[in-house]
Amino acid sequence: MRKAALHNLGCKVNAYETEAMEQLLKEAGYTIVPFEDIADVYIINTCTVTNIADRKSRQMLHRAKKRNPEAVVVAAGCYVQVAGASLYEDGAIDLVIGNNRKKDLVPLLEEFFQGRREAALLDIHHTREYENLSLNRAGEHTRAYVKVQDGCNQFCSYCIIPYARGRVRSRQRADVIEEIRRLGANGYQEVVLTGIHLSSYGVDLEQESLLGLIQAVHQVEGIRRIRLGSLEPGIVTEEFAGTLATLPKVCPHFHLSLQSGCDATLRRMNRRYTAAEYEQKCQLLRRCFENPALTTDVIVGFPGETEEEFAVTREFLERVCFYETHIFKYSRRKGTRADQMPDQIPEPVKARRSGILQELNEKNRRAYQERFLGRQLEVLLEEPVEYEGHVYQTGHTREYLQVAVEIDGSKACVDEKEDGLAGEQMREDLRGNQIIRVKAKEILGNGMVLGE
Repeated sequence: MRKAALHNLGCKVNAYETEAMEQLLKEAGYTIVPFEDIADVYIINTCTVTNIADRKSRQMLHRAKKRNPEAVVVAAGCYVQVAGASLYEDGAIDLVIGNNRKKDLVPLLEEFFQGRREAALLDIHHTREYENLSLNRAGEHTRAYVKVQDGCNQFCSYCIIPYARGRVRSRQRADVIEEIRRLGANGYQEVVLTGIHLSSYGVDLEQESLLGLIQAVHQVEGIRRIRLGSLEPGIVTEEFAGTLATLPKVCPHFHLSLQSGCDATLRRMNRRYTAAEYEQKCQLLRRCFENPALTTDVIVGFPGETEEEFAVTREFLERVCFYETHIFKYSRRKGTRADQMPDQIPEPVKARRSGILQELNEKNRRAYQERFLGRQLEVLLEEPVEYEGHVYQTGHTREYLQVAVEIDGSKACVDEKEDGLAGEQMREDLRGNQIIRVKAKEILGNGMVLGE
């Protein structure tokens, strides 16, 4: 029986696809072993979002071959799709599988073992087929990410992903619901809908939309929470926000991609909104939901970003006051328009600007957490952690605040009913995959909220 090891690089979509490939291997009789072990087959699901991601992908491929020179090393995913069959010139790589061919991993391996080796690459720019991969179980025991969409039509000037993933392709609603039903039956209480450009779900299907899909998922029994991956601000309309607010399973946690709070920078990025329009979407979500967690991404040091433009972004972040801001220093990516733009920003300037925004992020995050102190919080428990000599069971609220409950002597109220927290009882043993209610007491030094 052959042994296989998998390693994932990159986004949640990549992680989902890696888990799906692992499931295909298990069904075919492979034994899955840790990537650090000696295996007969190593699969690296690569990333290409930056030049650094390309380098990490190559490093992992070489690490696998070094670990077992006799093993079959499979390069799969986005780096492969962009680099193409030229990867066969790398002696560490035995099999190349691009995007939309991961579902064929097992037969492609069997062909390889029979002496046939061809690059499994589609013309990703012209395919309209959604690659059907699915899961019965996910890597996390309480929360399952479900891929519902692939590809992107936006072509932001800094992004290579449309060239690696192709155009928007949406998964059929029936397939999504069937997978979520299986996950619910297997004990998962929370699902996260994700995609390369989630807001575009349904644009290639008749009479389909992301809002309609969410409403359908809301009807699935056993699922207690629905969380959304990254959204574009344009999807947040009165109808979208207002309808979600009527669905109790939808978590008030919205990640709206920003990238810059300066209109001039947004235009160079080819982002299709203004800072004022983005801010209006945040205000709309805050009207429809009580204390929603708004999170975002920001790129500092984009080509041509002046000190004045950076100051505009900083002031925007201070005003909107996100729960969390993920800050990235601009990284040049060959093949994108931004790579050829003039006025590239020196690395020390990027680092300084990133540090300024990191400090602001810490301030904003703590201010948001403090709003919940003294309040009752609904927490989905996930895993135990040790902190300063104490053992805590940790989990997340609907807003995605991480909460820690000390295990010894805790008196949390455990939810025993599916329709709310009315049927509660006192429990001493706090296990993962329970929904409990605790009172937020204080913020620990590591940023977690202590509940009791």
